[in-house]
Amino acid sequence: MTMATTLAVLAASLAAAGLLVWLERRPAEPGRIRFLPTTPLIFLSLVVAVVMLVHIVNLMGGHTGRY
Repeated sequence: MTMATTLAVLAASLAAAGLLVWLERRPAEPGRIRFLPTTPLIFLSLVVAVVMLVHIVNLMGGHTGRY
């Protein structure tokens, strides 16, 4: 994966986390069920962002593993 692709995935995951946090903080409407499980999706998007940050460090020459 190139640096441009990694940065695009990082930006998309951070944007998704921001959107999901905004959806989570909206007031609940009585009688309406939320079908989107925002909390696990926020966690997943932040995990993807951390993996992309580690990948950026690896692309720049840093070693993050045991080797």
